[in-house]
Amino acid sequence: MERPDRRDFMIASIATVGASAALVAGAARAQETGTAATGSGTVYTGDIIQGKKVVSALDVNDLEPGQKHFLYFEGVEAPTGQHWYVSVTVARGAKPGKRVVMTSGVHGDEMSSIHTVQTVMSQLDPAQMSGTVMAVTDVSRPALESMQRRWPNQGRGGDLIDMNREWPGNENGFTAPSRHAGMLFNRLLRPNADAAIDFHTGTTGFDVSAFNIGETSRPEVKAMLDLYPVSQILDMPKVAYPTVLHNAFVDAGIPAFAPEIGAARILDHEMIALFVEGTMNVLKHHGILPGPMGRTAEGMNVFIGNSGFPVLATEGGIVEHLVKLNDKVEAGQKVAIQRDSFGEVVAEYTCAVSGEVAGLRSDAMTEPGNPIVMVLFHKTVPDGIEIYPE
Repeated sequence: MERPDRRDFMIASIATVGASAALVAGAARAQETGTAATGSGTVYTGDIIQGKKVVSALDVNDLEPGQKHFLYFEGVEAPTGQHWYVSVTVARGAKPGKRVVMTSGVHGDEMSSIHTVQTVMSQLDPAQMSGTVMAVTDVSRPALESMQRRWPNQGRGGDLIDMNREWPGNENGFTAPSRHAGMLFNRLLRPNADAAIDFHTGTTGFDVSAFNIGETSRPEVKAMLDLYPVSQILDMPKVAYPTVLHNAFVDAGIPAFAPEIGAARILDHEMIALFVEGTMNVLKHHGILPGPMGRTAEGMNVFIGNSGFPVLATEGGIVEHLVKLNDKVEAGQKVAIQRDSFGEVVAEYTCAVSGEVAGLRSDAMTEPGNPIVMVLFHKTVPDGIEIYPE
């Protein structure tokens, strides 16, 4: 791939809004220097890693139907000049049909999301499929390698960048996560998606319930949300977090949403099973898989909120929760108490809204400013959105 020179970076910084044309040109340059499949957008670099071919661009239509394919995508360069490679699994059906993209590992501490995608892919038989399912399980590879949520970036001094604030990225951006996001979105994700699901969990130290994030006002998104047997939906408007991955898909005209699957750094098999079943329902909904639907939201009392209210710690000490995930709470209800090292109560916390508990701090010790409870609620006057402590 041709490397952007200093002028490319300067142009990108000045004209970010108009960067899409430059990104397309960058992809075209890469296709000129790589080995492209005939008449397609797939570019093989010629490298093989652990027996798997490496691509710098992919068109799933170039892959053999009725089979599973295992590839590496060549992502952004590291400081050594080597690349961060992303794992790609494609189940291409024997018959044509819709294309669904599943992503996980945008944050490096989200294990249940990765296992959910892997489980879905293991259950697919391409010989019985119509259409294609593509899974990318380690989007933020350096964050996963260091088992932390954010991408450790050294370009302008040590910092940690949340890659789920970088989409759709910029191939000529100033930071490695921005460039990586641009490469993945332009050359791998967007070109192969008719619908997309970006899987997540809570952050390290913060547990969440089983819920989905998506705009219920979009009929194609709402239809997919209703296929999951989970009892909470955060109807989050795109304007609240415009640079998260599922909203980048939506901006590109691709229906998308984001499941949240419990706590970080663990495998919650009970929750994983719910999201595997719901995702298989989505694939049936799009005609990719045959067979009857599994459990859905039908018959469940699904709570839909459009905001997440964080109860923040005002003191340091050990927190004791007085509510559990999915509990209903009323405005003014006491939800937690906090004790210092002597065991004396230093704070009592109440919730300012009525709704359902969707998140609890799982680290017992906290310092001021940390969210200790997140309550999903419905705001009748849309004057903004509280911060969702993902």
